Amino acid sequence: MAPKKSKKKGNNFLPLVLAGLGLMILAVIGFYTFTDQAGGQNENNEFTFPPITVNQPAPDLTLQDLDGNLISLSDYLGEVILLNNWATWCPPCKEEMPEFNQYYNSYKDQGFQVIAVEAGDPEQQVRAFVEENGIDFIILLDPENLSLKTYQNQSLPNSFVIDREGNLRLAWTGAINLATLEQYVTPLLEE
Repeated sequence: MAPKKSKKKGNNFLPLVLAGLGLMILAVIGFYTFTDQAGGQNENNEFTFPPITVNQPAPDLTLQDLDGNLISLSDYLGEVILLNNWATWCPPCKEEMPEFNQYYNSYKDQGFQVIAVEAGDPEQQVRAFVEENGIDFIILLDPENLSLKTYQNQSLPNSFVIDREGNLRLAWTGAINLATLEQYVTPLLEE
């Protein structure tokens, strides 16, 4: 004997609608909970994420700039350094470069330096990117990915802040914006 079929139609749709609505509400609650815990939005509606706080001597690193000069992080002892690992093919890397340039130009006279280490692209490609984007800070070439290995972070972009005494103070994985730099780096310039 075959089971009886229900004559009611349309009632099977209501549980699906309620389940979908419940999932949407949970997603919204989760989004706001995550952004509140991870930093949230600033007054310009930009998402900001706090760095990892570190307090240890920064490993030194020596690489060539676009003119073939050897540059070491230790050459900038006495300045606050934002060390950024990036690549020309990386969208979030390219996105944060104008923010770094703006912050650098605002604070370079207060002893701030950006040292951006390009992770392995050909020199001509890096030079074209730098010229096209009007980047004013130091760009280093890293064909062997020494910076990624030294700082033990293979994700791009990643950034580290080194204080005037040569201590590693802050670390980020992922793109950071101008508001984040103002919030976390500017106080180190005042030390």
